[in-house]
Amino acid sequence: MSVVPTSPSNMPVMGNACSRFIGRILLRAMGWKLTGKFPNEPKLMIALAPHTSNWDFVVAMPVIMAVGVKVSFLMKKEAFFWPLNKLFAWWGAIPTERGEANDMVEQVAAWYGSHDQVWVAITPEGTRKKAERWKTGFLRIAHRAEIPVFLVAWDYPNKRLHCDRLFTPTGDHAADLVQIQEHFTQGYTACKVDYQ
Repeated sequence: MSVVPTSPSNMPVMGNACSRFIGRILLRAMGWKLTGKFPNEPKLMIALAPHTSNWDFVVAMPVIMAVGVKVSFLMKKEAFFWPLNKLFAWWGAIPTERGEANDMVEQVAAWYGSHDQVWVAITPEGTRKKAERWKTGFLRIAHRAEIPVFLVAWDYPNKRLHCDRLFTPTGDHAADLVQIQEHFTQGYTACKVDYQ
């Protein structure tokens, strides 16, 4: 059985056959796999949870390499200086200016609007510490950009990163967040179980 599912045609891509091979080798060595399947959507907001440990990043990076998916992420604009700016852009970093939350929403929504294929990954908790209330920023961005949210979960007992399902934001961010948070915390087990 493959450690990763088939990649859809509309997925933003990065890397090559060599990096995908290395990613698969790393996943097998770690005993992890990617389950479920990616939707064939050119633009997605990926909500990754439950996020409780730096190990989450260690697991996610080989998956990204193995699939060959380009996953964008938010980075402060000040970090985009020569010669690293080209490297950050290649990795998928989105330069953003700090300010009001609504400004951030508009910046990222504009980024979606100016690109044909963009998958942006965000951890809704906004921290690795226990958070009773997750942040709604990812929902506000997705609603403003008119794109679906794709739920992807770390499931440590089963050593899998699971592609769960698409969620269409309704505009009622508080209600949507409750539904998503309950789905993640009731269906999956984080690295640090005392977090839940």
